[in-house]
Amino acid sequence: MIKLGVNSVLFQGHDLATAMKTLAWAGYDGVELSAIKGMCEHLDLERWREQAPQIRELSAQHKLALLSMEVASLDEARLFPAFEAAAALGVPVVNVGPGGKSDVEEDFIRQTDQIARLAEKAAAHGVTLCCKAHVGGSIYNTPTTLRAMDRIRSPGFGVDMDPSHVYRAGEYPEKALPAVLSRVRHIHIRDCKGRGPGPGEPRDQACGRGDINLRGYFQAMVDGGYDGPVCLEVIGAGNYELGQRAVIAAESYGYMNACLKALGAR
Repeated sequence: MIKLGVNSVLFQGHDLATAMKTLAWAGYDGVELSAIKGMCEHLDLERWREQAPQIRELSAQHKLALLSMEVASLDEARLFPAFEAAAALGVPVVNVGPGGKSDVEEDFIRQTDQIARLAEKAAAHGVTLCCKAHVGGSIYNTPTTLRAMDRIRSPGFGVDMDPSHVYRAGEYPEKALPAVLSRVRHIHIRDCKGRGPGPGEPRDQACGRGDINLRGYFQAMVDGGYDGPVCLEVIGAGNYELGQRAVIAAESYGYMNACLKALGAR
């Protein structure tokens, strides 16, 4: 069964206990732990061993699976402890961005080589390193994702397919997903109005509020047999009140859950 979660970055400025309590009330199956340096570190990779017992306790208390972790960076000094933490906590996926610049061949080669090396390290810990196409990055659309899939053969590598980035690259995510689905191990999801370059106001990133055909995206997901995590990732909500963030989470859950129920996937 596809499990629905939320990246805890939505609750930056609040502790993880508050985030997980809110997500449990909204109906989610799990949580993605934010370990994003300089933005939101609900998981501090420098002291993850100290935090691990509380994270396990919160997971059990709120019946929320630890679906994934976002580190964002390809910095080995952060990813190596992230793989250790993921293995210890039972987190199957660590998510990163590709880095580099779009349409610079040297960047693409360097970044995919680096991701391939790191994927081997992840695999040694029983973890999958997932990278998504990212606006402005060396991997930024379906063609560059397919090239990366061809170059990175490690079983420790997976695609994190975020429809908002692909949409802002000028594509239609519901049509793009089938081409990469064989390697998709995680899905970040949010809506957006317009083609960017940014995803827009946090409230407009709630599923169903923007212009992306997310209903069609879920159809493609189900038709392709995907059964991994789908985690809402809303950024920029640091100035929102807790209640406003809870609305974004709950509204998105209702939309996603309704889509999946209509498709017979929940």
